[in-house]
Amino acid sequence: MDDATRAEFADFVTVQVRPLLGFAHALTADPHDAWDLTQETLARMGERWGRTTYDAPGAYARTVMVRLNIDRIRRLRRELPRSTAGPDVAVPVEHLDGMDPWLVDALATLSPRQRTALALRYVEDLDVRGIAERMGCSEGTVKSQLSRGTERLREHARDRGLLTTREG
Repeated sequence: MDDATRAEFADFVTVQVRPLLGFAHALTADPHDAWDLTQETLARMGERWGRTTYDAPGAYARTVMVRLNIDRIRRLRRELPRSTAGPDVAVPVEHLDGMDPWLVDALATLSPRQRTALALRYVEDLDVRGIAERMGCSEGTVKSQLSRGTERLREHARDRGLLTTREG
């Protein structure tokens, strides 16, 4: 990579790192996993930078991030034991700017697919077709994941007194 290309990529990283980190946090519901996912996404983008022309590099980075997250979830399913016999250890969570703590907690209760669908819908403002393309699934699956995830968020808000039964 020549100096001009390296500088161009550095500019991209400077502009995109915080938005990508926020999106990764919405996908993973964990700040540590979010950093890992962001770094892996930027590493993948950096490997191809200068050899590939991107029409919208930020959007492409988010697509890479969603796919890496899907791979991460699949890998975790294979690696983690089925039983949860051990004690739960609370890890301190660093909340990103603009994210209410109750929302971070609520996102952690969602399945990874629900969290991904909701993040693509409300963080990336994609329609059902765009979400289906990024997630590699049918539009019907996206609709059900959005519906179930939204209902779980509503339940979480109701349990904390943030939403009355009429509002939900």
